[in-house]
Amino acid sequence: MKIVIAPDSFKESMTAMEAATAIEEGFKTIIPDAEYIKVPMADGGEGTVQSIVDATKGKIKNLQVTGPLGDKIDAHYGLSGDKTLAFIEMAASSGLDKVEPARRNPLITTTLGFGELIRDALDEGVSHILLGIGGSATNDGGAGMIMSLGGKLLDGDKQAISPNGKGLEDLVYIDLSDVHPRVKEVSFRVACDVDNPLTGKRGAARIYGPQKGATKEQVERLDENLSRFARIIKESTGKDVESVPGAGAAGGLGAGIMAFLDGQLERGGDLLVDILDLTQKMKGSDLVVTGEGGINHQTVYGKTPVAVSRVAHAQGIPVIALAGCLGEGYEAVYEHGIHAAFSILPEFMSVEAALDNGYKNLKQTAQNCARLIALSGVKE
Repeated sequence: MKIVIAPDSFKESMTAMEAATAIEEGFKTIIPDAEYIKVPMADGGEGTVQSIVDATKGKIKNLQVTGPLGDKIDAHYGLSGDKTLAFIEMAASSGLDKVEPARRNPLITTTLGFGELIRDALDEGVSHILLGIGGSATNDGGAGMIMSLGGKLLDGDKQAISPNGKGLEDLVYIDLSDVHPRVKEVSFRVACDVDNPLTGKRGAARIYGPQKGATKEQVERLDENLSRFARIIKESTGKDVESVPGAGAAGGLGAGIMAFLDGQLERGGDLLVDILDLTQKMKGSDLVVTGEGGINHQTVYGKTPVAVSRVAHAQGIPVIALAGCLGEGYEAVYEHGIHAAFSILPEFMSVEAALDNGYKNLKQTAQNCARLIALSGVKE
């Protein structure tokens, strides 16, 4: 019997690799002679760097970069074991959690630090860079990012603009002649699970600006500035990014990545399935076990368990999903290739106790699943 174990992390309780190990240990107590393939997964959000590092036997690289408010902060990104792949979460450098609530203002926050992480990865010699762009504190359209990479965003006097959402109102010229030379040599793929355009009613400023601290007046100003940015991008590069789905992700960073890095926006779960070669690893399997901290009606929209189950379904492999909790509407996953879903909580307990005992509870639930499988077999 071959069993593939491909969970996401259980937030604040276990990394994806720890979860996979707990599941493996539980199954092995009942089915010791099976072949177990562990593939720690993610969907481009929190925990993705660690999952890729674990899956590729890579490492975390730590460095100081420019934070959202311009001060120096500690940040990190992941390098694969063979140093051909880097995964960079923009939240590590430019995330909303890096700014105290009282100081949040997307007119002045910047993606400079995100660009500095990319620059460091380029200097490492990687050939592929994956970008996770959720959780931003910014609304600069990626202006700070491209300026960190050598791009010049200039006002009417050919002086550099401020690398933030406010600075875009002064933008007149874009000069990409001095951008890091390896930008054109590297492929950029972006984990992006939103389809907002750059501007307008569903744009970056109106939908996400208020949660980053923007007032109504600032929202209108930011939207106008991003529209100006899009027009000058089109004049300078020939790329029309304003209405492209996903352009408004992360304060317009999606647009900047498409315009300046030729980045390809993809669903996070599907992107990790491809990068970690999950389809090949599943071939010949009898069972797939996946899971994450919570499964509910939103899981079907690109979350890890469903991304994994799609691959298994295409190969006719049954799937079990294990979760810290099963939320409202979780049954929707049964329409997407998951055959059974279980909560790992053995009794009523506090959130703190559930997090502290996650590994034990997951192992025990996996063992119970294995007992049932040993009785009934895994083939439909």
